[in-house]
Amino acid sequence: MITLIDDALLDELCAKAAASPRRRKNRNFHPTDDHPGHRLLNAMQTDSYIPPHRHLDPNKDETFVVLRGLLGLVLFDDQGGVSRNVKVGAGGTAIGVDIPHGTWHTAVALEPDTVFLEAKAGPYLPFTEAERAPWAPPEDSPEAAAYLASLKDRLA
Repeated sequence: MITLIDDALLDELCAKAAASPRRRKNRNFHPTDDHPGHRLLNAMQTDSYIPPHRHLDPNKDETFVVLRGLLGLVLFDDQGGVSRNVKVGAGGTAIGVDIPHGTWHTAVALEPDTVFLEAKAGPYLPFTEAERAPWAPPEDSPEAAAYLASLKDRLA
């Protein structure tokens, strides 16, 4: 059975993201976390914070294609300095981006109900300490909102 990626699916996913405490929601197309190919929709609201991270596994390059809204992609050097900002989506620099493994990055929703298609190799594994940015606040910390605002200021 096929799954249509249409406005109804995107609307449903955005509503779930808006209702989520993390203000984002995934819709996986891969059947299990240990599946070798991960394909998913990721819906984000503008106040959702994904801490900067990297994927060290050489098989974990990831691709984003924005289907709705506008995504800000921020790339960092090893000390946490911003090395590049890119607006991805309609009206941005590109509609998609391919991020090589080992690249420090985060994504921020610049418009409500931003949705992107994400593809990367499985299986899903939690981040290791070496993949978490030691210079960025954790997701649930009091400093996270101010850090997110500073990233968005760079993309304005």
